Amino acid sequence: MKVLVVGGGGREHAIVASVAKSKKVDKIYCAPGNAGIEALAECEPISVMEFDKLVAYAKEKEVDFTIIGPDDPLGAGIVDAFEKAGLRVFGPRQNAAIIEASKAFSKDLMKKYNIPTAAYETFDSAEDAMKYLEQSSYPIVLKTDGLALGKGVLICNTKEEAMDGVKSLMLDKQFGSAGDRIVIEEFLTGREVSVLCYCDGKTIKTMTSAQDHKRAKDGDQGLNTGGMGTFSPSPFYTDEVDAFCKKYVYQPTIDAMKKEGRDFIGILFVGLILTEDGPKVLEYNARFGDPEAQVILPRMKNDIIDVMEACVDGKLDSINLEFEDNAAVCVVLASDGYPQQYEKGKVITGFENFEGKDGYYLFHAATKKTQDGIVTNGGRVLNVVAKGEDLKQARAEAYEATKWVGFANKYMRNDIGKAIEEV
Repeated sequence: MKVLVVGGGGREHAIVASVAKSKKVDKIYCAPGNAGIEALAECEPISVMEFDKLVAYAKEKEVDFTIIGPDDPLGAGIVDAFEKAGLRVFGPRQNAAIIEASKAFSKDLMKKYNIPTAAYETFDSAEDAMKYLEQSSYPIVLKTDGLALGKGVLICNTKEEAMDGVKSLMLDKQFGSAGDRIVIEEFLTGREVSVLCYCDGKTIKTMTSAQDHKRAKDGDQGLNTGGMGTFSPSPFYTDEVDAFCKKYVYQPTIDAMKKEGRDFIGILFVGLILTEDGPKVLEYNARFGDPEAQVILPRMKNDIIDVMEACVDGKLDSINLEFEDNAAVCVVLASDGYPQQYEKGKVITGFENFEGKDGYYLFHAATKKTQDGIVTNGGRVLNVVAKGEDLKQARAEAYEATKWVGFANKYMRNDIGKAIEEV
């Protein structure tokens, strides 16, 4: 088979690496890709939002199967565009990707079908939102309705913070049109866990659990980012929690989408919070998480193409998902100053230290090739991943491996997965 992966970040590098292990695949293409993906795939500099060009490229290269990585093209209907052209593609159609593309839609869906989540209200007007905040209790959570690169969530501890948040999202348009409408919801306390699931519209199969670290600085301080690191599995995601979520969250979500005429085929990412009142859904995503994919896919035993084709063909019930009985930790190496101001174009050294090292992975997130070598090309630059017998060992191995690669203004959190060592 010839396979095309759409995207160019760490998640897509992890997907490409999994596709490269498939016995069914002999040629991989990626658009736009990055300097790391180029070692495994033929890359073409087409933007993820240039649907016509991507479809034409897939036809020109006689691609058999396309995998969509990021959220923006899914929300804008890239799967529909590929299907219209008669191409096999993995990912939810636009009418199903709305589960991530609109927070208001997903909250209304949960309310309608009694899927456990936080109480909320939706607002199209900043004035109405501010009136609501006058009588709210704090802390409180503000979310942009639309996609905001994983950063459109504000946790506000005071009324003043919340008022400023509404101004920032709705009036100053910090995230553009994503903030035209906002969701204000109750603040829940508990451990957060991410569970990613394969779906074929009727059957849903859960992968191993993971946990992201969104804040830029140690101790969960600083601004929200796209994710500074992850670990898998979560020790807090017990068999009891899994049984509850299968009964009251995962299958009910897929059934609800089907009833709404929005068959969900692809990856459903469920962001959970384990409260005193039981697990509740914080959010849904319609694709692999980034950097969750980087710790989940290396632990998956199945051929990724077998699983994805079963999803597209409505035969997921025939697949038995299997994961290694171990752990993985991912530490993001970022450009200092991310997620605000940072410099690009810094030469990266030490790639050779990862060659032939079993159980270690270096997934490129924002890199490009130049005359001077491979350089930094964004905020989150590299993902250092290591596997271990347990989370403690995987964490130690991952942090040791962060020393193997370097670039000027390299920055990382030093406490990814630290809390798990106390469990």
